[in-house]
Amino acid sequence: MLTSTVINHRRHVGLQKLSALAAITHSSLGPNKKFKFIRDEASGESALACSCVRVLENLELTCGVGRLVQETVRAHQEVYRTGAGSLLFLAGAWSRAALECLRRGVSVTRVVSAMSEGMEACSDVCGECGVSTEGLGAASPGLRPPEKPAVPRGAGGGETLNAAGRRKVKLSRHSYDAVDVAPPPRPERPDVAHLAAGLSHGCVDAMNLVVEAVRMQAEVGPRGAGGRAAFDVANVATCALPGLPEDRACVLPGCVVLVSDDRAAVARHLKGRRLKVALITGDLSPAYRHLGFQRPRGERRVRDGARLASGASDEEAWLEETERRLLDLEVDLVVVGGLADERAVRRCCRRRILVVDGAKAAVSKALASATGAVPVAYAAQLTRRCVGVGAEAAVWREGRASTAVNISAGALVTAVLTSHVDAKLQALEDRFWACAYRLHHALDGGVVLPGAGVTEMLCVRRLEKEAELCDESAADPYRGLVLRLMADGFVDYVATVMVNTGTFSKAGARTALSRRLKACAGSPGAAAHFSRLFSEDGEARDAPAARVYDGLTVKREAWRRALDLVLLVLQTDAEVITGVDPEAVGGAEGNLMLL
Repeated sequence: MLTSTVINHRRHVGLQKLSALAAITHSSLGPNKKFKFIRDEASGESALACSCVRVLENLELTCGVGRLVQETVRAHQEVYRTGAGSLLFLAGAWSRAALECLRRGVSVTRVVSAMSEGMEACSDVCGECGVSTEGLGAASPGLRPPEKPAVPRGAGGGETLNAAGRRKVKLSRHSYDAVDVAPPPRPERPDVAHLAAGLSHGCVDAMNLVVEAVRMQAEVGPRGAGGRAAFDVANVATCALPGLPEDRACVLPGCVVLVSDDRAAVARHLKGRRLKVALITGDLSPAYRHLGFQRPRGERRVRDGARLASGASDEEAWLEETERRLLDLEVDLVVVGGLADERAVRRCCRRRILVVDGAKAAVSKALASATGAVPVAYAAQLTRRCVGVGAEAAVWREGRASTAVNISAGALVTAVLTSHVDAKLQALEDRFWACAYRLHHALDGGVVLPGAGVTEMLCVRRLEKEAELCDESAADPYRGLVLRLMADGFVDYVATVMVNTGTFSKAGARTALSRRLKACAGSPGAAAHFSRLFSEDGEARDAPAARVYDGLTVKREAWRRALDLVLLVLQTDAEVITGVDPEAVGGAEGNLMLL
């Protein structure tokens, strides 16, 4: 009895759903991103979104593929803060490629194998066209390949390097011949402003704030290894301030938080003083228990009964104990990672103690480093050795509903984002973090890729070459087809970005790309043929592609996750569909049972 599996492309619903979900990315690719209104038909509420990440967050996806897409995009976004649109778009394009392969009779195994090999080829392309950030923008405005050091690092391989920079080549066990060699040049620092402009991807205002944050950090912090400019994205925070025009956005040293009027009054009283700081990582609440230590419901201790008999509740006893402890330790500022009980806040305000809750980990870390405070989970754990000294607090700006207070916090800087439209603040914050992480990864890794579609088109060229070799060898008649369809996904991606610039139609973009691919056939300098993809006449525009960069790690990881998503859905669909192999038994497809 034959138990082989037949694959019916018409039943691959998972791939079709993945392709449909990917359509939400089309308007958010490229430098000209468009806002979308998402409306809940049941409640009538709406949300404003400008990225596929926010769109997915506001969609109630009940199918398995939808939840898988949400988890994949969320996992990528939490690490890189950028590239999620490319990930989802290519997942949709390659899911359509997989469906087309199935329609033409290519087995799932061959699709998986060929697409995996294609991804390895694209990864090699990224490694080959990577551009070193050392000295980038300092001498010439264009891209240049990374230079190999003239002198090997280290003294291995039978060579030694003395202090004068003379390399001794080992001739025998007992003699050396000294050769004059110039010492290795010190790596040039990249022009951060130039690099940031190339990584802004249309978000110029957001990237300008990032550059200002880099400048502020450079004034107080050390530089990275090899003299490179250091940018510690972990020491950057954001504060969304509604009611002001967007051009009032700025970067300030320290931590900027929004507080209520009563807390603002405490901040005014504390102005100019060196504050004693207490850091609490959990909630400032009587009901809070650290994860794993929640008390079972209904449980009551003997001493709790005695306390109730005396007329004092657990909550009141906790409030009194917390207030007494803070006063005994002479705490002026309590920074809470979680939420603060309103009753505790009111008690603290009466005692001129400023409470800031909802503080991010970067704020607590910076305050701990600057003041010597030791974070604790509960207020009851506070002792004198846990209290730090040296922070300052001052009212920065009065708002219509809240007041912005600036708290000094070591090397921490805060980007204050403003807008008259409250619904836009989330999008502005997302853009800032995308720019910040692009620059952070570029400076940290020391390598970027040619942007504006150049790297994708180089991958298309490599995949088409691989497909031609498959046609010549005829060892696997389907491998070339899979690689060409995979390359077409990259072409579709670049064409969509070109359309979103407002200069091209979809047909015009694809025609321009096809013309460039033919022009670079057999040419050694393929990158030059793709340097002006976004100009129909081939002339340079205000922002030529030669000055647009992409992050190497982010791009490669987005591609890998996109393909992993497609292959997982493809193979899951295949496991659901059962039957016999049409290549083994012709005409048996009509007797299939679909489970």
